[in-house]
Amino acid sequence: MRILHTSDWHIGRTFHGTSTMDALAEVLGALTEQVRENAVDVVVIAGDVFDSATPSAAAYTLLGDALVALHDTGARVIVTSGNHDSAARLGFQARLLRDGIHVLTDPLSIGTPVTVEDADGPVHFFGIPYLEPAIVRQHWPEGDADGRPLRSQAQTMAHAMQLVRDGMRAHEGRSVAVAHCFAAGVDATAGLEREVRQGGLDVVPLSVFDGPDYVALGHIHGRQQLSERVRYAGAPLHYSFGEQHKQRGSWIVDLDSAGLSGVSWLELPVPRRLVTLTGTLAEILSETNVAAHAGDWVCAVYTDVLPQTEPMRRLRESFPYCAMVQHQPDVAAVTDERSYVQRLRAAVTDADRVEAFLEHVREGQGASEAEGVLIRDVLDERVRADALV
Repeated sequence: MRILHTSDWHIGRTFHGTSTMDALAEVLGALTEQVRENAVDVVVIAGDVFDSATPSAAAYTLLGDALVALHDTGARVIVTSGNHDSAARLGFQARLLRDGIHVLTDPLSIGTPVTVEDADGPVHFFGIPYLEPAIVRQHWPEGDADGRPLRSQAQTMAHAMQLVRDGMRAHEGRSVAVAHCFAAGVDATAGLEREVRQGGLDVVPLSVFDGPDYVALGHIHGRQQLSERVRYAGAPLHYSFGEQHKQRGSWIVDLDSAGLSGVSWLELPVPRRLVTLTGTLAEILSETNVAAHAGDWVCAVYTDVLPQTEPMRRLRESFPYCAMVQHQPDVAAVTDERSYVQRLRAAVTDADRVEAFLEHVREGQGASEAEGVLIRDVLDERVRADALV
């Protein structure tokens, strides 16, 4: 049996205010062709199908179109819910979908697999939706193995995986678990995997996933291999500049009669590259950079000592897809232990007061030589004007 493992589609997410719907549709179209070309039997989508618990109508349309297209290749499709999804809304359409598309969002059904047959017998797919301990502990009042209430991701996932192992004993054959969580040992993208904290209580130990032939995880946006049989596929699209160097794609998982026989990476196209350009504003706007990156999403980090006038407008004249601009001077800020008030009190002349203000608002950087000349001219003009009154 051949399985394609994908996750974290985040339908409806924007990229710095720009809709990603068309780009995602393009990538999912490419994924569908890969499913067809590689004779995939089952497509597994491990949570965060939507980016919001209240998706737009367009998001539902894109999901429906993608699922039907995947199903039309001849593959079965198995979907679980993630922390961004509303399990209730995602699960609502489960009964409306055609045979061969399974949406698994009910925590009470974790131990009941979706079974797919191949020439070597059954393969049982156990779907674990995202489990928020505070919400799902009511279903399992018995608590963890030591009788403690389920209060952490580690406890809750351990309980869910025990239900999977119980289901495996009741259903002979090979098995695949699908889950959405933050597992120990992964390298997350800062600020991107929202709402599941990365602190100790919410990290799920790798040993929790013992048992199945393969564990398809979602939640982390970059591909990760925790072991030969436990992996994250990552998101099919770049959703932040922190992801720009991470490949986009899916895992192709092959099972033979004995279990896992091989896993390979299948890369997806990137509709528009992401690049971070660093240097002075003039360096960033050089002809070389413009020629190389005019069609890319650009994050510009300019290192000029002083803030530049309208940097975003100037950048977008050359880089239409400039999405971020940051000012990070490459000189260390001059520190003055005196407060702004103390510096003003110490000022003797108006020029001193202007200098104190500039140092206060520009991280210790006072007036440049040209600015000093301009300040003196303005102050001299004021003196002359006062003398005529």
